[in-house]
Amino acid sequence: MSAAPTHLGPVALARGFLTGGVIGAALCAGVTGVVIESVPVFLAGLGLPFGYGVLFFVAGIPRRAREAAVVPRVALARIESLRAGGTETGDVPLTLVLTVAPEAAPSFRVEATHHVNLVDLPRYRAGDVLVVEYPPGQPWRAEVVPHPAPEWARRAAETVVEPAPESTLVQRPPEGCGFTVVVFIGLLLGAATVLGLFRAELFSPEPVAEEPASSSESSSTTVTSASSSATITVGPEQSLLDAGELRRAVDALARGADVSQVLTAVIQEHRLSVVFAPADSAVQRFDLREVPADRIPDLVAQAGGTHDVGSPRTWQVTVVRLPAALTVRATVSGPGGSASVALPPG
Repeated sequence: MSAAPTHLGPVALARGFLTGGVIGAALCAGVTGVVIESVPVFLAGLGLPFGYGVLFFVAGIPRRAREAAVVPRVALARIESLRAGGTETGDVPLTLVLTVAPEAAPSFRVEATHHVNLVDLPRYRAGDVLVVEYPPGQPWRAEVVPHPAPEWARRAAETVVEPAPESTLVQRPPEGCGFTVVVFIGLLLGAATVLGLFRAELFSPEPVAEEPASSSESSSTTVTSASSSATITVGPEQSLLDAGELRRAVDALARGADVSQVLTAVIQEHRLSVVFAPADSAVQRFDLREVPADRIPDLVAQAGGTHDVGSPRTWQVTVVRLPAALTVRATVSGPGGSASVALPPG
């Protein structure tokens, strides 16, 4: 007969909740450490179960001491059936179905596992009487006493134990669904706690860096993009006025972003800055690849020649789509002022 499900107390439920939380947090911390490339987080995921195991062991010392102090009940048991398991050593795991006959209680059946040496295996046969012991109130934990006291050994040799009905088989009582539920809740909350602590590193957009081929071996182009803007930076020895450099920068950006949805673009000596139009807005937008890149150097030179702005000078080109057409305007600034020239629509 199966025992009724146990009703766990608050301490056991709390222990189950904490165990689930540690498992969830450890697994999530290990994965998070790999994703965000953080060695401390990954090591914390490995060390958390170890630390919890040590704490659990230390906290359980008083309980194990109380259990060890309980005097077990000793009784005679008849072997009803036995089954030997496989082994790679000299000890064979023997699964026994026993009829246990306590002195002041009805007989019952129980299943027990007993390890015996291979040479002693023929001594265990169905119908033989053994000596077993089990904790009071927990008969499903019955164990064979390999070396019983002389008095019990004599009684086992002289006593006949009648078989108990198969319906009296006792088993460990199930823990019920409450323990499983609190473990699962703890697991979810443990994982959610780690995700909450590292949500910024896990879910924020990350810069994307690329170095596409350029006109010289010493040149380089860096692309940094997010959901609403992008920046393309060339090396200090380069200029976006160099032949083909602006076109290469636009092509590098097009490999990682939708350059057909640009709101504004600003071109400077070493940098191209782009702002993308919101997806749900009706603002004017343009394709960055439509900008006449080969005309930008002449436009900047023209702006610098319309007025003596002095030296040193800086320049920038602003590109925006107005309702009528695409507007490309170059502005050159220096100690003597600034000058501005726009490409004619076309």
